[in-house]
Amino acid sequence: MALQPLLAAANVQEPFDTGTKPAYPAGTVSLTSGDWILTDAVLGSAEADRKNGAQAVRLQQNGTLSMAFFLPNGANTVTVQHAIYGTDASSSWELWAQSEACNCNKWTKVGNTVFTTTATLQTAAFTVNIPGKVKFEIRKTSGGAARLNLDDFAVTDYGVAQPSLDNDHLALGNPSGATADPSYPNNYLLLKPQFAVGYNRDQGKPNWVSWHLDISDRGSSDRQDDFRNDTSLPQGWYQVQSTSYSGSGFDRGHNCPSADRTSSDENNSATFLMTNMMPQAPQNNQGPWATLEGYARTFLPNNEVYIVCGSYGVGGTGSNGGLTTTLDQGRLTVPNRTWKVIVVLPVGDNDVARITAATRVIAVDMPNINTLNQDWSTYRTTVDAIEAATGYDLLSKLPIEVQTAIESKVDAGPVL
Repeated sequence: MALQPLLAAANVQEPFDTGTKPAYPAGTVSLTSGDWILTDAVLGSAEADRKNGAQAVRLQQNGTLSMAFFLPNGANTVTVQHAIYGTDASSSWELWAQSEACNCNKWTKVGNTVFTTTATLQTAAFTVNIPGKVKFEIRKTSGGAARLNLDDFAVTDYGVAQPSLDNDHLALGNPSGATADPSYPNNYLLLKPQFAVGYNRDQGKPNWVSWHLDISDRGSSDRQDDFRNDTSLPQGWYQVQSTSYSGSGFDRGHNCPSADRTSSDENNSATFLMTNMMPQAPQNNQGPWATLEGYARTFLPNNEVYIVCGSYGVGGTGSNGGLTTTLDQGRLTVPNRTWKVIVVLPVGDNDVARITAATRVIAVDMPNINTLNQDWSTYRTTVDAIEAATGYDLLSKLPIEVQTAIESKVDAGPVL
């Protein structure tokens, strides 16, 4: 999920401007699109309610906003506008979906948890891709007295064509819903021609890096080795320096590797920005991590590859021995684990549509220590497990049924 403009071509749009519900106890309200159930919620028209028309939904505590009807044509995308009520504190919320086809009354979470931190209406956009009859529910997950406004709930029908995102670094999704807004310093989106970064200012490293790889990215350019600070970060932010790791016992570990970008000196040089680096134990970085990087390139030229990787946790063990939690006077967090997900598919167009339950997906989660097993295949795991550990929603732009199939499997394919 990423913050985007409201989709203009919505097939269903609920502005919440009709109906009346002035009290918080659960109740059903007839609105333009159908009947909705509001629990711990009202239809608010006060000056402090953030709204586009006459009123908006206002949730408190663990309030919910639920469709009491199924949309007949499925759903491709959902957009919702959201803001904090008045001067209340921030809130978090989630979108859930239920398909009539399962006949099981089961709700499934869609996309990432959304964090509402501003009193200006923002648009949260979700890629859903659910065929058949479907209904939705929004759940306020932060609890507490802080109130949350929601407005202009819009859905496009299943099968409505979206622009094909081929060879796009975020074609398979934005794992944390990172946004290019300095107000979100620990979930800040950096879009480079060579890769996309979900950057964490307070940790001085990426939460994740995502990129597409095909044979056009490989060429004859040499490794530039020009490690340097990233001057594109917002003004006033600390820029990790090329010397910030010096003497630490940790490598300046690439997320997007140098050898994935040898088509030009400029592209290779971009991989040496410190916003692409994480403190990595040498025997992790130069051992199974490097071997897996090389293995991903063996799929070329007949295949193309989507890769997303990152790190999480605090505290690793480098070549100096002993657990280290930070570098550079506390401005750079040493992660406890490093992870990577690789999606392999034959070269072609309309990549998202070509990924199926049979597509090979390799997921690994390695300890950031200097004594780890040098065989990367021993660290194979599921995408689901990495999502549980990080809180991210990986491969979120794939249809839910495809995500369910491929994210729950441990890769058992060849490793050479």
